[in-house]
Amino acid sequence: MVDENQRHNEKMKKIKAARDKIMETKTEEKGLIMVHTGNGKGKSSSGFGMIMRCIAHGMPSAVVQFIKGTWMTGERKLLTERFSNECTFVVSGEGFTWETQDRARDVAAAQAGWIRAKELILDGRIRYVLLDEINIALRYDYLDIDEVTDFLLSRKPQMTHVCLTGRNAKPELIEAADLVTEMTLVTHPFRDGIKAQKGVEF
Repeated sequence: MVDENQRHNEKMKKIKAARDKIMETKTEEKGLIMVHTGNGKGKSSSGFGMIMRCIAHGMPSAVVQFIKGTWMTGERKLLTERFSNECTFVVSGEGFTWETQDRARDVAAAQAGWIRAKELILDGRIRYVLLDEINIALRYDYLDIDEVTDFLLSRKPQMTHVCLTGRNAKPELIEAADLVTEMTLVTHPFRDGIKAQKGVEF
């Protein structure tokens, strides 16, 4: 009888050989357009996780936070207080749309955020830009989806990564993206009456 370890080693050798063959064909590098969407938790968290990676690799980054407004999240606190040289942090929203209840103000805030986002994306020093919750601004037509996708496809520098987060990403954005991840909701404590908690949701 073949030893279990030996069988495992032979299987892993075959997998490694197949993976190495695949990796030999992956030689290109480019700045990616990434979309994090879906009803599940983790869209912004993942985007901010990439900020941490970029900082660790010495890659200057930026965040433009749409919608959330004055809400002091852990990410915002950490980046503005400890990593302001490595990451530019812009807050353009005044709060969730159901809280402001003023479409004109929401549109103006989103437009101002998009103007700043374009400046940061075009800044040759910055390698990664997180457009947090921009999908909500696009969903409510505070921003023009064609303008956003056209800018990303035609004017974004070749090696700059841009990540756009938020539920209900528009089909045009999904079509333009290099990488799309949909967070699927399986269960959430909110359903059981548990409120958003520091360190988990913000």
